[in-house]
Formats: sequence, C-alpha cells, structure tokens
Amino acid sequence: MRAGRLTASVAGIIALTLTAAGCGLSGGSSGGDSTAGGCKVDKGNVGSGKLTGDVKGRITFQTTNLKKDFGKFFNGVIASFEKAHPGAKVKWIDDPGDNTFTQRTVADAQACTLPDVINVNAPTATALTKAGYLLDLGVKDPDVAKPFVPSFWKSATFDDASGRAIHTTLPWYTGGVLLTYNKDLLDQAGIDPAKPPTTIFGLFADYEKIAKAAKGKYYATMANPIWRIPADFDQMNIRTLSADGKSAVFADDPRTTQWVAWMAKLYKEGAMPKDSLSSSNDPSTLYSQGKVAYGSTNPSFVRFVKQNSPSVYAKTAVGQQPYDALGRASAGAPQYISVAATSKHAPVALSFAEYLTDAENQTAWCKDPDVVIFPTTTDSLDDPFFQNVTGSDPFSQARKLVADQLKTADTNQTNLSPAVQNAIVGQVQLAMQGKKSPAQAVKDAQTKANELLKQAG
Repeated sequence: MRAGRLTASVAGIIALTLTAAGCGLSGGSSGGDSTAGGCKVDKGNVGSGKLTGDVKGRITFQTTNLKKDFGKFFNGVIASFEKAHPGAKVKWIDDPGDNTFTQRTVADAQACTLPDVINVNAPTATALTKAGYLLDLGVKDPDVAKPFVPSFWKSATFDDASGRAIHTTLPWYTGGVLLTYNKDLLDQAGIDPAKPPTTIFGLFADYEKIAKAAKGKYYATMANPIWRIPADFDQMNIRTLSADGKSAVFADDPRTTQWVAWMAKLYKEGAMPKDSLSSSNDPSTLYSQGKVAYGSTNPSFVRFVKQNSPSVYAKTAVGQQPYDALGRASAGAPQYISVAATSKHAPVALSFAEYLTDAENQTAWCKDPDVVIFPTTTDSLDDPFFQNVTGSDPFSQARKLVADQLKTADTNQTNLSPAVQNAIVGQVQLAMQGKKSPAQAVKDAQTKANELLKQAG
C-alpha cells in the first residue's frame, strides 16, 4: 500500500493561486523587456545567463492551507529572511485550495498574476513550465542544486514548450513508505517480525500465513487494490505506462497477472475483510483495534497509533517496504517551490525560494510536532532528528528508516489519473470476486485504461 497522505493541512499544499506578481513588468536585474508566457517581464528573467540584481523589493509568497497550523513557523522564516535582506519584503498569502487549482493557476498565469514564489505539485509545474511561466532555476543560479538529494533534484525537471527538460522547481518536502505491523499477530502466524519480506509476493505469502492462522479472528490487510495500484507495480519494476505515458503496458508483463491471481487468492482465503473490497478506508482503525496485522505504509500512521492506541503501539514494529525488483524504495514526487518568470523582483523571489528550501529551514519544519514529513536536502536527512533512534520506539525507528531510504529512493513513481486508476482497480476487484479470471481482468484493465488515455490525448 502506498501512503501518499500527510497531515490534513499539509496534504493540501498542492496549490497555487494567486494574486500578486503582475504583468507589464520592467526593471529588475538586467533592465529592458522580454516576455514569459505572453507576459512582459524583465529580460534577465528569461533566456541564458545567471540572474543578477539586488535583493530588494516586495514579493508575494503563496501556500495553501498552512496558516492555521504553521503560521508561527513560516512567519519566522519570513522575518529572518527580511532581517538578512533589509530591502526585501515578503507578503505571505494562503489559499484554501480545491481540486481545480492547476486549472485556476494556469488561468492566473495567463492573466500575468502569478505570485513571485509559489508552491506547486508535479502536474501544476508541468503545465506552468510548458507555458513558460516559471524561472529556469538551473540557469538562473548554476549552484542551486547543491543542497538537494540527487534523485529529488532530478525529479525537479519539467519540459518546456520545445520538449527540453529544465529545472523550474526546487524540491521542498516529501513523504515515505515503510511496513508497519503488529508483532504479536505475526508471531501467532509463525512469521518472524525481525525479518520483513523483501518482495511483494513474499509479503503476500505472509498474508496467506496470517489468513490460515487467524481463521477470521484478524486479518492481514485491507482488500481494496486502490491502495496498491500502481505502487506495487512500481516496486516490482512493472511498467504501468509506456515511456510517453500515452498507453498502458502493464498487461505485457506476466507478473501483473500473477499479482492479480495472488490478490484473488488472498481475498478468497480470508486474508482481507470481505467488506473492505470497495471500501476507501485504509487500515488505520482496524489496526488500532488489533484486528489487522499490517497497518498503513505512511510514517505518520505510526504516530497516529502511538497517540490513539498505546496498547497496540506497544506491539508495533516497523520495517522496510519490500524493495523487490526495483532494488530501492520508490518515493513519490515531492512538493516543489517555484519562482514566477513574471516576478517584478526575481532576485528577491529566487533568494527567498532558496532560503525557504535550504537544509536549515527544511529540517526545522520537519521537526514541527504537528507534521510528519521528510526533507529533500542531504544535510537534513543526516540530522540527528532523523538518525537518532530512541530505544525501540517505532516512531523514531520509522523516521530513520525513511530518511535513510530517501537518500537513494527512486522518484519516478507512476502517476495515474483517477479515471485510469479506477478502471484498473475495477477489473482487479472483479477478479478478486471470482467474476473474471486474473488473465482476463488484466487484459480488460489494459483495454479500458488505453481507451481513457486515448480520450485524454
């Protein structure tokens, strides 16, 4: 199961808005006018050449749904930046966000009203980069990559209008994946909690042992495959989509059918609650009640158990999510910080963006007790906060485990639209119910996925 969920407020940081930065801009680092996405900008903001100019002027910094929980932290970051640069002022605005944020943000960009510094996710960064609205950070500051874990910096590239990959974002924060399990329930099934499986099918074999030992008194995991597709495929190094993302190819790998056959077998044998096949619930509640052996793969879940079920937490251990054929952890794309190419004060905006995402500030935010997130800078991941384990405490063990794996994690996680994912999941559910053979379900899933991908262009 892939955990992509952070705390409620942080999960909303996938947006942009905005109000501020303006078109018809001139002046700044190099003088003269040019254009970015149809907006008039200072010529120093675009093209080749390092960005120069004084760190002076007023900029707008955009987040989504952060002020309520993290106002003190970000106000402190802004204050310290302004103290270091007396001529700079940062106006922080916080948008509540909704599921149309990419569409809205592109519309704002077309109106030349992007903020100077904006938090973006991968889909939004893709759209803004292609349209030319974001600063090419790798060109404007050749040293900008130094603090970041190489794999995360690599993930920060998006294609411009010509198809050339450029760095228009700075990696900001990410999540992690691990196994969380009830040691007592594994012991009862004859599974050694100290030796987590190294493959997905090895994990499934443990699920089967639990089903046979528990006989319905407890379960291994939840049934809905939506938590596992395409996460398991990624970890098994099964290609879900073609290189250009325009067609589904998972049915071409025989291991996909084997995976579906395993899921159908486990569901039939009682490794999963029958009523969880179409439920959107993750294992949180049942795990906290001692009724599910394996919990959520999200590190924040470990803290949830610690706070809400001390008796189960005392039986909880964490381990490495199976590396399987991929050979390393698969991490989703992080959240990013970008600088608008339309910024009137680009030197200020770039300086603030780099300050916000540097190791010191990333580490400080990740230490906030209200959030369980992980940094994208090498120095942050080496900080004692992540590396020092307190005895056998599962939560501190989880932090170290995820921090270590993020240093080499693969960030090329497959991203499926909800429609395509649901089409695949629906066919797997039919196989799990015995209404289709695994082979037919996989074939039909690929056909339906391709129909949707073709419609999307």
